[in-house]
Amino acid sequence: MKKTALIFALILVVSGAMAQVADSTQRHVVLKGAANFRDLGGYQTTDGHHVKWGEIYRSADISKLTDSDLVVLKNRNINYDVDLRGHQEAQQAPDRLNPGMDYILLPAGSDGLNNWMKSITKVKGSGGDSLMIIFYSNIDSLALRYKPFFDKLLALPQGQALVFHCTAGKDRTGIGAALLLYSLGVPYETIVNDFLATNYYRKGVNAKMTGQMAAMHIDPEVAKTMLSVKKEDLDATFSAITKRYGSVDIYLKTQIGLDDEKIALLKKKFLE
Repeated sequence: MKKTALIFALILVVSGAMAQVADSTQRHVVLKGAANFRDLGGYQTTDGHHVKWGEIYRSADISKLTDSDLVVLKNRNINYDVDLRGHQEAQQAPDRLNPGMDYILLPAGSDGLNNWMKSITKVKGSGGDSLMIIFYSNIDSLALRYKPFFDKLLALPQGQALVFHCTAGKDRTGIGAALLLYSLGVPYETIVNDFLATNYYRKGVNAKMTGQMAAMHIDPEVAKTMLSVKKEDLDATFSAITKRYGSVDIYLKTQIGLDDEKIALLKKKFLE
């Protein structure tokens, strides 16, 4: 019975994630120089509203955008860029932007990631899962990283759109997307499905990177784990927040600064 229940639960998770990507023709912004670039619009909230299309985008590294990619950003009015990478990441691969775009770097908690990544060569097999849980459970820098992100969203002018990203567009970006969707009233199940959809949007890139990581003497199983996302990862972040602050709602209010007035403003701006 336990095995059957586990299989059923896995089917629900997979089917939910695939339901999220079923609208990929509208959600996925196909660019030559960036992966995992997608619209956060369309998600239904618990009270029947929907996140507006064409206003908030999430992405991986955008340092290699082509001229034609920049035209796509311009046509979509994406004139605000929130970079969640560390200083070294941003210096090594600076974002390629249209002239006049508003740019902000939010490196809190990211500058030590290079040393953390170097330790991966010593990890084998399922140890990669433990590393990811440790990463997602560390919430010490989240407020410093995401409070300015929410401030940008609250001040976003009407008719303008914003993209936020990190390097892979899955961990720091995934947590940011999850907190944003939660603040708008999107059910956790839907939030998880958006999170897991990274595995779909990065499938091709991950296949290439697995080989590159193998050349760096990283265990194939560990490489696969580091390049993908699992429900347990996001669960670890939300559990750590709840354990320390009592609830995600309290955390958003006391640490991110989203009081009732600002939550109402976010919903007014980004829901329909």
